[in-house]
Amino acid sequence: MRPPLTVLAASLSVAACMSSPAPVDPVETRTPITFSQLLSQPRASADFRIAYGADPLQFGELWIPKSGRRHPVIVLIHGGCWRADLPGVELMDYMAADLRDRGYAVWNLEYRRIGHAGGGYPGTFQDIAAGLDHLRALGPQYGLDLRRVAVSGHSAGGHLALWGAARDRLPSTSPLRIVGPLPVRGVVTLAGIADLTAYRETGPDACGGPSTIDALVGVQGRDAPNIFADTSPPALLPLGDRQILVSGALDHIVPPRFGQDYAAAAVSAGDPATSVVLEGAGHFELVDPTSAVWPRIVAAYAGLLG
Repeated sequence: MRPPLTVLAASLSVAACMSSPAPVDPVETRTPITFSQLLSQPRASADFRIAYGADPLQFGELWIPKSGRRHPVIVLIHGGCWRADLPGVELMDYMAADLRDRGYAVWNLEYRRIGHAGGGYPGTFQDIAAGLDHLRALGPQYGLDLRRVAVSGHSAGGHLALWGAARDRLPSTSPLRIVGPLPVRGVVTLAGIADLTAYRETGPDACGGPSTIDALVGVQGRDAPNIFADTSPPALLPLGDRQILVSGALDHIVPPRFGQDYAAAAVSAGDPATSVVLEGAGHFELVDPTSAVWPRIVAAYAGLLG
């Protein structure tokens, strides 16, 4: 278990998720946007692009505030169904710029995905692990406060964010297990696919259906009694970290029930987990700083990092 964490900022105004339905925050109703509409907006550039491995896709983009003090860090992990044919780090540029302006350092990770050489199992997971742990090398040079690190992912990236925080819970027999993974203060998932088994069995086909999950976890070629034991966060509970599962009420790609059900399971396992459902929001409003729900998401980060 990791050290006690600060409570979630009061402005979020939600209670810990128990067995009852998660609270719904009222916001201005707005037609959900698509990722194409999001990417059509002008966006700022990161301050640095830094490799964390030898493959061209093993890099992160670092956004550093202008103030000279040590900065808390938010690690962003983009979604896109874990697939190479969908957008990558650029999806997170908008929120990265906004968070930098609020005084957070942002480490926006790229990684090998299904369709890339080396993507899927184990490469996708190894990339996330290597990218997270590379913060130890970056901390002294860029003034990063590694005592205050939060991991946040959108959609498929929400799954990888939870997994990244759970690495110290990996089975000893897993090839993904390493000694001494970087500790984090908590996780904020934004429309995150928190449970691979549940999404494979009952999720919409927006990501390509069960075959996408099978490709991610390496169904072909793995001799393991349970392929989700080291890949799906519910199998690793309790994580010992605060987990905030944010969903849009209008999200048809990752409906809110996936975040609600995971948060309830995490609470039952003893974790401080919260599910927040934002009315009027779809899938991509959660990574759009111009959306009406953005202040709730900023409050989640403030509650974790102070």
